[in-house]
Amino acid sequence: MDAMCAILAALVGATIQGSVGFGMNLVTVPVLALVVPEALPASVVLLGFPIAGMMMRHEHHAIDRSGVAWVLLGRIPGTLLGVWIVSTLATDSLAVLIGFALLGAVAFSVWAPPLRVHARSQLLAGAVSGTTGTAAGIGGPPLALLYQHHPGPTMRSTLAASFFFGTMLSTLTLVVAGEVTRGDVVLAALMTPFVLAGSVYGRRVAIYLDRGWLRPAVLCFAGVSAVVVIVDAIL
Repeated sequence: MDAMCAILAALVGATIQGSVGFGMNLVTVPVLALVVPEALPASVVLLGFPIAGMMMRHEHHAIDRSGVAWVLLGRIPGTLLGVWIVSTLATDSLAVLIGFALLGAVAFSVWAPPLRVHARSQLLAGAVSGTTGTAAGIGGPPLALLYQHHPGPTMRSTLAASFFFGTMLSTLTLVVAGEVTRGDVVLAALMTPFVLAGSVYGRRVAIYLDRGWLRPAVLCFAGVSAVVVIVDAIL
């Protein structure tokens, strides 16, 4: 039953990310935090490979290559901080951190003003994304906020490239720190076909989706789930 919940969350989340460029882990992370918290963050970090690889390949012509380079440079110290957080906190404490990271991501997505895109902001976004992406599996919102006013293909492909290479860095550091288990790999492998299917479907239906309600629905779901995760971990 827990595996089915995780698979369904991956399918829904990947469909959303395939259509708007980010959002998969806003769905999968809170679900996994409730049903299999011990799989976080490694399982969702591993899932960054298949979906980012597909999205990057589909719209590679629109990638902001210099932006990706600055983001990845900023992600290095952020990833190291994220690994330190994972290796230091107990499961319940990490669940609380993930819950508050989700709430912060939702708040920033709703209220943050437009950000200027330049080397300094790309470095900062990369550092924040590296920390939250490695520690909680939620690295999308900082980059999405930075590129939210760019054309859809540029935003999706640039985020995908940043996620793909950033996932390599996060995975390597988590493995070195001993935070990736066989169970994490097996769960990610079970979810991968559904992530790929959701990505393809999301790309095909993107033009038909009413983004006016889809984005608020995702953010509301993430916010409510974050509160449930926090309360569950505390109690």
